[in-house]
Amino acid sequence: MDGEVRINPYLSGNFAPVRSEDDYDLPVKGEIPAGLRGALFRTGPNPQFDPIEPHHWFFGDGMVHGFYVEDGKVRYRNRYVRTPKWELEHEHGRAMFSIDPRRADPLTFGNEGGVANTNIVWHGGKLLALEEAHQPFEMDPRTLESRGYVRPYGGRVTAHPKIDPATGEMVWFAYGVGELPFASGMSYGVTAADGTVAQRQEFQAPYSSMVHDFMVTENHVLFPVLPLTGSLERAMTGGPAFAWEPEKGSYVGVMRRDGDVASMRWFNTEACYVFHPLNAWEEDGKLYADVMRYNVAPLFPKPDGSRTEPPVSRLVRWTFDLASSSDAIKEEPLDDLDGEFPRVDPRRETLKHRHAWYGVDRLSANTTGLDTLAHLDLATGRRQLYELHGGDLTSEPVFAPRSPDAAEGDGWVTAVVWRAAENRSDLLVFEAQDIAKGPLAVAEMPRRVPFGFHGNWVSLP
Repeated sequence: MDGEVRINPYLSGNFAPVRSEDDYDLPVKGEIPAGLRGALFRTGPNPQFDPIEPHHWFFGDGMVHGFYVEDGKVRYRNRYVRTPKWELEHEHGRAMFSIDPRRADPLTFGNEGGVANTNIVWHGGKLLALEEAHQPFEMDPRTLESRGYVRPYGGRVTAHPKIDPATGEMVWFAYGVGELPFASGMSYGVTAADGTVAQRQEFQAPYSSMVHDFMVTENHVLFPVLPLTGSLERAMTGGPAFAWEPEKGSYVGVMRRDGDVASMRWFNTEACYVFHPLNAWEEDGKLYADVMRYNVAPLFPKPDGSRTEPPVSRLVRWTFDLASSSDAIKEEPLDDLDGEFPRVDPRRETLKHRHAWYGVDRLSANTTGLDTLAHLDLATGRRQLYELHGGDLTSEPVFAPRSPDAAEGDGWVTAVVWRAAENRSDLLVFEAQDIAKGPLAVAEMPRRVPFGFHGNWVSLP
């Protein structure tokens, strides 16, 4: 009705920002395993000021949350990623940027506007906060002090690089590469184990797409270009910057990691969307990728602004036959639950894996809420679930190995859970292959950790 106040869902409940930067020693129920030492770093959007509407969850200022585990104790610390955008708005005491370019404050012109809110990884001796439109941003791993952009990358870098467990290389890509926003250009790059950028090549995708993640095997790299399309013209006329256009088709570009982008081969499948693959590997002339496949892209509308049909995501396996003359992708189901944020033991990235962990929307409520943690043993087909109740919701599960040379899946899984009734959060620690028994330990937060995106376990030096 006229005059009705509409609350942006990304600014309410556990999406709402927590603007304090805190340090806590957390009480622990149960027992933290003696061998679990290191830190779980998570990041997510956390606008420092009420944003200019329209606002989308993906564009809030990055905040890093660190859970430091040692000798059975847990310390918590959170800090904003002080990007040039954050600094400018902090100086003026208000929001100045907007996803609608017509609404941005003129003082923002020339400021790159990065938020570093999507993922946080350890590579080359640096803790890097990432989002897919800018370069990596370094944070101090102990204090979470902002150190600034790592400039040698020469442009934007994905939030989802893959680290080769054999070589230590970080393989990455970028999309929207070009002089104008929403360009169809893409980049492929490699950073050596010591943090030196070894290469960056550019190529053209079939169209401008939000390419959130990609897949890497021992010798190949796969770029999914799926029909969540970007359009500057649409954005400048008040339409959605990104929209679902299934008629564009779905493509996956494949090339050798040591090859030239000119050798890219484009495979295809029916219209779908993937935010997050689980992992990829190669065997007997074929590439395999296990991915969380959506029937339609979630969180974004059609080009006219109307809603899509309800999104459903399922874990499936894609097969690419490099010896075949067909460019069709073979697809087979792996699970029948509505899931997201799939993870493997990171020591198996680029290699064939056995174990998978992910969050599940048990009720298929078509929300961003995940009320269950799942472990799937792909060798036996056995699936375990740990169900939350009372409106509690979980983050992405993150694996920590028992030791550097432990067998795949031998270790622990950590997750941050929002306790809805108490409006606060806990850190849960599980035996990785026995999550159905419930957590070994629960570190209790005095306040909540807002819903975020990704995290990783780091054994700090």
